[in-house]
Amino acid sequence: MIGIDKLALLVAAALLLALTPGPNWLYLASRTLCQGRRAGWVSLAGTSAGVSVHMVAAALGLSALLAAVPLAFDALRLAGAAYLIWLALATLRAGGGAFAPHALAPAPDALLFRQGLLAGLLNPKVALFYLALFPQFIERDAASPLAQSLVVGAIQIAVVASVDALLVLCVAGLAGRLARHPRWLAAQRWVLGSAFGVLAAWLLADARPT
Repeated sequence: MIGIDKLALLVAAALLLALTPGPNWLYLASRTLCQGRRAGWVSLAGTSAGVSVHMVAAALGLSALLAAVPLAFDALRLAGAAYLIWLALATLRAGGGAFAPHALAPAPDALLFRQGLLAGLLNPKVALFYLALFPQFIERDAASPLAQSLVVGAIQIAVVASVDALLVLCVAGLAGRLARHPRWLAAQRWVLGSAFGVLAAWLLADARPT
């Protein structure tokens, strides 16, 4: 198992990563701000599930394909960007067109979870992160490197999800205050659609590391 010293280092590294603003923060903050606390919680469950799939795939050695084959990395990255662009356009069209002065309709939990799951799955940088993380904390003579990898990944995900949950709580308070303003209700889909567009551009610009 992981020693106390390595466990403390893992938690500290995961906390530092979690506190660094990135695509996940933008996704969760925009969802919560525009669609409320419940949407934020469900979206967080979806993104965490997507990250967990990448973690398990890396522990099993499947994610090594993304590191070894540039085409596979770029295909997943482009698919993620295309999906986010589709989300941006669908958000702007919702409720009668991009210029209709209507608030966003509440989204079903299943839809929010699925979109969060896909947003996490279609980011290949997550897989490469775990490929780099595991060797730093896995003992070479461990009886079960797979089990130790899963433990390391689960701890990292738990720390990041805890910080993301605090983000959702903080943004939800702001969303509650903004919801009382009619102009904000009319602007919601532009804010959310723009956030999806920024995330797509972020993914397109995030080339495979050498």
